[in-house]
Amino acid sequence: MKDLLATLGPNDPDWELARAIDANRLPAHIAIIMDGNGRWANRRSLPRVAGHRAGVGPVRSTVETCARLGIQVLTLYAFSVENWKRPRAEVDTLWRLLGFYLRKELPELQSNDIRLKAIGRLEALPDGVRRQLEDVVAATKRNRGLLVNLAINYGGRAELVDAMNAALDRARARGEADTFRFDERSISENLYTAGHPEPDLLIRTSGELRVSNFLLWQIAYAEFFVTDTLWPDFTRSDLLKAILAYQARDRRYGGLSPSLDTPVASAGEVQVEAAGAVFR
Repeated sequence: MKDLLATLGPNDPDWELARAIDANRLPAHIAIIMDGNGRWANRRSLPRVAGHRAGVGPVRSTVETCARLGIQVLTLYAFSVENWKRPRAEVDTLWRLLGFYLRKELPELQSNDIRLKAIGRLEALPDGVRRQLEDVVAATKRNRGLLVNLAINYGGRAELVDAMNAALDRARARGEADTFRFDERSISENLYTAGHPEPDLLIRTSGELRVSNFLLWQIAYAEFFVTDTLWPDFTRSDLLKAILAYQARDRRYGGLSPSLDTPVASAGEVQVEAAGAVFR
């Protein structure tokens, strides 16, 4: 948190937003469905790939801000198992953009102690992209700052299938296949995100009200923040507002609120009053 404030000043438009955040109640894990690249391009009469290129900037800004805030884990939904249905030219451009981003950002990841991990069915990626991804993951694996999960060729249902098969394979290796029964622990231990805190805050851009097969197991108790902002227009201010909205929520995990008088934030627009200002 101090790192972020150190980069801002009283004249920065995000200064009051940053100061309003409670450093003791930050989400440990933020997950983001980065949606709206295509619509961003269409509204400007540009090809869809222009939206994907424009979406690289918000990725960089979001990673940097989360690192400076002291967030433990950031998971970005980059490419779903369903995205292969898109036109071949668009998919190929996405892989080229990923390769370019990996090459360009590795020095920044290293200098900021950020660790990169990829989650999904990575064996289906093009060979060159997969090798580049493996190289960056290996190069950053000893870093101890923010962990960035790139969800690539990812699907929540596919992850659950893979987790169950892995749990069953382990049971067979122990000679326990006949008596093995799935439980929450056996599934959780075999997820792509095993060992990570579950998402506290799920952000979705573009205003769509669906989870799109993303982290279906892990977001059971996540707080949702949906913004109409399209991903290429997503800024540091938007991220800070989402965190402030999260901090205004009453997280009960199925139980009762500590105080019946504590207001619970609605699923719609959240107003956050802090530092003498109202942010919408």
